[in-house]
Amino acid sequence: MTLPEAGNIPQRVLFNSAEFLVFFLIVFACYWASVGLGVRFLPVLLAAAAAYFYYHPAVLPVLTGVPWIDASLAALIAAALLVPLLAGWVKPRVWWLLLASYYFYMSWNAKLAAVVAGSSLVDYFIAMGMARSSEAGRRKALLVGSMVMNLGLLFYFKYVNFFLASLHEMLARFGYTRAMPVLDVMLPIGISFYTFEAISYTVDVYRGRAQVEKNPFHFLLFITFFPRMIAGPIIRATNFLPQLKRNMRFSWLRFDLGMQYVLMGLFKKMAIADRMAYLSDPIFAEPTKYDTGAVWVAMIAYSLQIYCDFSGYSDVAIGTAHMLGFKLPVNFNMPYMAKNITEFWRRWHISLSTWLRDYVFIQLGGSRGTLLKTAYTLLMTFALCGLWHGAKWTFVAWGVMQGVFSIAQRLFNDFNKSRPALKSLLETQAGVVARVAVTYFAVLCSWVVFRSQDFGMVWTVFGQMFHYHKGVMVRTPIGPLSLVFAVVLVLAAHLAVEGGLWKKMAARFGPMAWGFSYALVVVLIGILMPEEAKAFIYFQF
Repeated sequence: MTLPEAGNIPQRVLFNSAEFLVFFLIVFACYWASVGLGVRFLPVLLAAAAAYFYYHPAVLPVLTGVPWIDASLAALIAAALLVPLLAGWVKPRVWWLLLASYYFYMSWNAKLAAVVAGSSLVDYFIAMGMARSSEAGRRKALLVGSMVMNLGLLFYFKYVNFFLASLHEMLARFGYTRAMPVLDVMLPIGISFYTFEAISYTVDVYRGRAQVEKNPFHFLLFITFFPRMIAGPIIRATNFLPQLKRNMRFSWLRFDLGMQYVLMGLFKKMAIADRMAYLSDPIFAEPTKYDTGAVWVAMIAYSLQIYCDFSGYSDVAIGTAHMLGFKLPVNFNMPYMAKNITEFWRRWHISLSTWLRDYVFIQLGGSRGTLLKTAYTLLMTFALCGLWHGAKWTFVAWGVMQGVFSIAQRLFNDFNKSRPALKSLLETQAGVVARVAVTYFAVLCSWVVFRSQDFGMVWTVFGQMFHYHKGVMVRTPIGPLSLVFAVVLVLAAHLAVEGGLWKKMAARFGPMAWGFSYALVVVLIGILMPEEAKAFIYFQF
């Protein structure tokens, strides 16, 4: 199975690239021109974008030497000019976004884009069939068909070689040495995200919690909306599809909000996450080479890297969606401020944790029944959460760790019920700090399992962390002091938001202050970002 690596993904699929900026400006301009902002809006933006890239020597090759500006893009723009003629068939803006979204995905792999389109149409017709049928058996059969197709595609593309390899290892212990076949399968980027969205839609239609979408173009756009297709957030049809039916009006306030999200996300990704990779990547390449202090530095750096990388992507996705008039769900809410593991999962990857809660945990019984049954349900849910992240047993072990932490928290909560003095102590300021620290420590240890390639590396890294080992410090373009600055910056930002200070400050900002802050963020990104753009970590999931 071939995983999507940074070198295999076109630059315009990377939000942190100049090519994506060009692509988005074209989409943005054509989109708002199609909803009646006037013909002057399109040429002004396109002229501004062209002037910027022409006069900026660092990105001039984007327009002069990159093959993606070719006949396919010209055909896409030409199709957009014909959109008003299709107004009686489908809203021009929907048609334009649908074209842009498929072009966005096809730029990586046209054949796999066809797979996405085909499976989406099957789900569309299955949902229509369920809506038109009152026979319980037929509706259930259609739902099962949708589940089998979606999970079957996910299994084939993401897990088939993993399970074949695991089966081979198990049979080898019984003396069976014949090699298992290895399939040449390319993993479609974002498959885990849009598969869960398709499943939630058919399940909600079956349960009567969502109305069936009769317009196939609306449904296709729900699955492929490009700002969030590659790495989430996971959206629900009940939240997204009604937005397609609204009359969109351009709002500078919403555009400004989107710009704030985008700049915040790019800063997290390029100025923090990509720099922290300098400290974490060498450790996991050769863990025995470095001393205990270097390993601890690497793990703290990785905890910042994965948070700023993934939440940065989510912020950019939410921001670009806002600029196009759409609202996506918040996916992160300062998770490292959580006081226990349950709260952590209410703050981390919120769209996934709520999906697992609604479609797995509750369906398996939830918190109903005995503590033993609840523990089993938690372990099964989090094991699935781990497997969702990737075809490795270390991911499953990471998920099981989250389940064990959750069970331990429930036992501790039961222990506290009969001890009001201890419960009051934990609610004090010192108690809250201690709970946050313990939760962060537990999550940090779980990141060792998540990041490691195999269990051998897991034991090695844990051994380096908890048993003093002599070695060398990491020699990178940045020093450990960069980690201190990053920790202080992230912590200060969290405390400012958590304590309400940021809200008070933002209310006093005028246009000049906001403009200066935007410019400052752009300058800092330019100074702190590495020379080469890195793919987002969650692209592989």
